[in-house]
Amino acid sequence: MGAYTYILECADGTLYTGWTNDLEKRLKAHNEGHGAKYTRGRLPVHLVYFESFATKQEALKREAAIKKLSRPRKEALIDKGSQTSYNE
Repeated sequence: MGAYTYILECADGTLYTGWTNDLEKRLKAHNEGHGAKYTRGRLPVHLVYFESFATKQEALKREAAIKKLSRPRKEALIDKGSQTSYNE
C-alpha cells in the first residue's frame, strides 16, 4: 500500500496540505464537502502537487514538513516539482 502527501489549491487561492492512501478518492471527498473542515468552505479545490511514499509514516512526516514551509516556499515546491500528471 502506498501513501501520498498532497497540496490542494482552494477556490479562494489558499493552499491545503494533507496525506492519503487513495489520492483519487480523497480529492473526490474534498470536492464533495466530505474532506477536511478547512476545505469545505473553499470549494472547489484542485490538486496542484503530490508526492508518493511507501508508507503512511513517510507521508505524514512529509506533510508536517510541508506545513511548516512559508507560502512562497510551497509555491516554489509546486512550480519546481509538480507531479500533477495524476489523473484528477
